[in-house]
Amino acid sequence: MITTITKDNFEKEVLMEKKPVLVDFWAAWCTPCKMLSPIVDQVAEERSDIKVCKINIDDEGELAIRYGVMSIPTLILFKNGEISQKSIGLISKEEILALL
Repeated sequence: MITTITKDNFEKEVLMEKKPVLVDFWAAWCTPCKMLSPIVDQVAEERSDIKVCKINIDDEGELAIRYGVMSIPTLILFKNGEISQKSIGLISKEEILALL
């Protein structure tokens, strides 16, 4: 299951989550984001040990700015409320799994 994140639920869903949280920063007009999305969805289905969330940067620009997202897609892995890993651009499923 994928959780849609807004500035209103970010702290609860990402920063306070006990398990690692993979956050996909994306936008509807971004072709590489559209290509990455089904891969992220697969990872979410296959891995119950992590939580997967998506943030639309057009709707939640404040969160993108806060975490220095300049290019999309950007994946950020949070552990215990802190950034653990960050990946920018289209990557393969294997590369996503390696981040985790």
